[in-house]
Amino acid sequence: MAIKEQMLNEIKECEKLLIGIGEEWNRDEAKKEDSLYEKLGQLIKDKDYFIVTTLTNGELLKSGLDPKRMVAPCGNVTWRQCSKSCTKDIWEPGEIADDICPHCGEPLTGNTIQAEEYIEEGYLPQWNAYTRWLAGTLNKKLLILELGVGFQTPTVIRWPFEKTVSVNNKAFMYRIHGSFAQLSEGIREKAESVPVNSVNFFRDFS
Repeated sequence: MAIKEQMLNEIKECEKLLIGIGEEWNRDEAKKEDSLYEKLGQLIKDKDYFIVTTLTNGELLKSGLDPKRMVAPCGNVTWRQCSKSCTKDIWEPGEIADDICPHCGEPLTGNTIQAEEYIEEGYLPQWNAYTRWLAGTLNKKLLILELGVGFQTPTVIRWPFEKTVSVNNKAFMYRIHGSFAQLSEGIREKAESVPVNSVNFFRDFS
């Protein structure tokens, strides 16, 4: 059975679906492909899913996918914070017209891990929702799709997903990446490596 057909069957049959979206989806080829998230949405619309992304461009949040079923722990560049972190306040795009912190007068910057001091309060409510959802996957038929996740921030998706696969007897993972699809020793019986660029792989997915 072809890998894509196999994966489609797994998606249909799983009880829970966990998706990780990494840096491959931040490159130019992904940005040009507006239908990628739409295609993902169609594929998972009837599933009990959660999406974790390391991307900070905010595209996932604008995709039409359910924002209550996603979390971006590395932040979102469209949200603004004080560049000097004088306050834990976070502002929506355009909320502060001059992009200057009203508390200290310093410029605002994107609320991401690239900030001098990242204000994490922005993503924490959704992270709590994710951890609650994840706790409910134990002993459920869990399918994990890891799409384009490398080693820029492996503690967010890559290593935690490996741990999730190892502790859930009913879990299976597909790791899809053009350069870093290798599997650690402990999960090789419960995961499949797909050494293909995940954007190209998913673009042709049907």
